[in-house]
Amino acid sequence: MRDDAQAEARALRAEISQLDQASLDLILTRARSHYAWTDKPVTDEQIARMYDIVKMGSTSMNSCPARFTFVRSKEGKERLAKSLKPANVPKMAGAPLTVIVAYDTDFWRELPKLFPHEDRRHLFDGKPEYCEDTAYRNSTLQGGYLMMAARAIGLDVGAMSGFSNTIVDEEFFAGTTLKSNFLCNIGTADETALFQRLPRFTFDEACTFA
Repeated sequence: MRDDAQAEARALRAEISQLDQASLDLILTRARSHYAWTDKPVTDEQIARMYDIVKMGSTSMNSCPARFTFVRSKEGKERLAKSLKPANVPKMAGAPLTVIVAYDTDFWRELPKLFPHEDRRHLFDGKPEYCEDTAYRNSTLQGGYLMMAARAIGLDVGAMSGFSNTIVDEEFFAGTTLKSNFLCNIGTADETALFQRLPRFTFDEACTFA
């Protein structure tokens, strides 16, 4: 199995050495965060395809702690609106799909399935702060993968953090071990709401060598 995995990695590198600039533009360098949306729906097939891409992204010990709640019904949107700052309500209400990117603090109980060659549950059992830290960090990674996956299949995204995690958790995850991380609107954007791209740090301002 190790030989097969190594051969597959070599074959992929031989087939595709890097993305072309157009692909990079689509998923990141020219992509924009969006705040207004057309009424074109996000289909079940697109949702499933996004998850099939996301699930292959790397996480610590393949822990995969993220859990995704896809909110698109009128009832679901009304429940989610309770948690939002007023300025964010129309952004969410107008999007055909809003994803609650959450994480399971008991993710480590699934490690025998996800990391079967060595039982590492003892690293997390009885250590709630370590569980929380690991789950939060890796679910954030997986939320980023979701944004890239949505763009890669031709959709637009707009992440949001202006909401009450406590209200979301009470409304959607009461009685569970799940906690919300951030929200992400997904759909086909109405570009008329865009403004100019904001500045970024230069390499020298943000990067160092050691």
